[in-house]
Amino acid sequence: MKRMVIAIAALAASAGLGYAAGVTGPIPDAASLNAKAFKMTLPKDIKWGPAAGLPGTDAYTLVGDPAKPGFYVVLNRFHPGNFSHPHYHANDRYIMVISGTWWADTGATWDPEKRTVPIKPGTFVMHPGREVHYDGSRAGSEEAIVMIFGEGPGTRHECEGPTAEKGPGPCEDARKAVGK
Repeated sequence: MKRMVIAIAALAASAGLGYAAGVTGPIPDAASLNAKAFKMTLPKDIKWGPAAGLPGTDAYTLVGDPAKPGFYVVLNRFHPGNFSHPHYHANDRYIMVISGTWWADTGATWDPEKRTVPIKPGTFVMHPGREVHYDGSRAGSEEAIVMIFGEGPGTRHECEGPTAEKGPGPCEDARKAVGK
């Protein structure tokens, strides 16, 4: 009897939630919105392209241009097994994990399979400018999609390779912190 009362109460509560949310009739299509007042990008309309300097990663710019001054919003899609290398950005960036597991580490020691930590969908990350990090999607896992907000230019300053930052700066500071 107690189970039945709980089940009826749960059913009544869920029905009440639907009513309270205003779901009482047909739902209008998004096309009914004034296009001047509400601009949308539907998932089917995203045209992924290669992310500059990030092999195995796709990008799509929703707003602005990350290469120029001003506000931008970009989607990055990391395919499994693909990571950036240690780098930093001059300006703060704000990241929301949309889907998959995004893996990240801080500092100049690049070891994606042992050092990175999982960041799950729905997680918001504030990434201060001039702090060294790397990120991506581990091999054998699903792709990860993140939405990045920031003030441009969103230039990536590499800590390794032929275009690596030379001399004093965040990369050198990160290397010194681990004794490299």
